Amino acid sequence: MTPLAWIVLMSVGGGALSVLAASVVAYAARESWVPVLISYAIGALLGAAFLDVLPHAIESAATPTRAAATVLAGILLFFVLEKLVLWRHCHDEGCHGHGHDHHHGHEGHDHGRSGLLILVGDTFHNFVDGVLIAAAFVDSTALGIVTALAIIAHEIPQEVGDFLILLHSGFSRTKALAFNLLSSLATLVGGFLAYFALSQIESLVPVFLALAAASMIYVAVADLIPGLHKRTELRATAQQVSLIAAGIATIAIAHPLIEGALG
Repeated sequence: MTPLAWIVLMSVGGGALSVLAASVVAYAARESWVPVLISYAIGALLGAAFLDVLPHAIESAATPTRAAATVLAGILLFFVLEKLVLWRHCHDEGCHGHGHDHHHGHEGHDHGRSGLLILVGDTFHNFVDGVLIAAAFVDSTALGIVTALAIIAHEIPQEVGDFLILLHSGFSRTKALAFNLLSSLATLVGGFLAYFALSQIESLVPVFLALAAASMIYVAVADLIPGLHKRTELRATAQQVSLIAAGIATIAIAHPLIEGALG
């Protein structure tokens, strides 16, 4: 097979495989578990941002300051994006007071805001994965396969978190799966563009990585953590802290294990 055929196969197959594996886990979760498991999703997001995506962004950027500044700009960008989504929602449906619907039941309680922002960040991340897969296959087929397998395995715990956030945001399971699969197509776009214009695309990798990290941090800290503060009793707090730690630990343990196994 040609390098391009490998890139297409691994980009499409890998993206779909990680999303489907994650959706199996999330599908198994009962509806009533989703608000509880959001704590795990927060941990997975923060773990992926600080232990995986951000270090790569800093390594590949011209300077650490530039990477940090891009993350900062990204957080501001996601803040504005969320404001626009809120504004559109209030404009269409008419909002009173703060434009916040505080939990009238579980369904759609944040009007899909965090779900939408997660999909934007995920698309950046998947695009970069495609570029990395293409760069590896251009070097050698063996390196390409190892890189693609590592990316697929890394994506699964994070995709589980993303899927839970989409459900929590009021997306149906079918819709969450469809949007996640659509977002995973960005891997193919990244791989394709990188194959034909690797030098130009590679210079943008640090920017896309920093923006992906910014979206993860923003959604976890601005959208999801405030919701946890509604339950203040000690037992709920202990459960939340344990699940956040479990989410971080999954990313922290998966990373060296996968690299060791594939190295």
